[in-house]
Amino acid sequence: MSVKLKSEFSSFQRLELHMIQSVYGRGVAAGIWKDYAIDIGQAVAVFSIYRNASEVPVYQVIKDPKLRNKQGQYRVVTQTGQILKRGDDLKQVLKSLDKFQTHLSVV
Repeated sequence: MSVKLKSEFSSFQRLELHMIQSVYGRGVAAGIWKDYAIDIGQAVAVFSIYRNASEVPVYQVIKDPKLRNKQGQYRVVTQTGQILKRGDDLKQVLKSLDKFQTHLSVV
């Protein structure tokens, strides 16, 4: 008897990346963010945002398809692990970054 292992990887689709990079670009233009990284794994895909390249990520946009029917497959997490927003609508989840980014650029 042979057993097939499912090797599905979670990744961002083109439209999802476009929406995330649009928010990231506004942060770069405001001088708040300097670098990013994309990690693709079996369970989750992560877009990490850095203030400086040598730091830990300030924010992470995480896509976890297994949570689609529970809490929502997208979430934004701070460097301390606090979840700013979660849901199934990426546009709504990313608004949490825009709100914080606007607050930072005013100060």
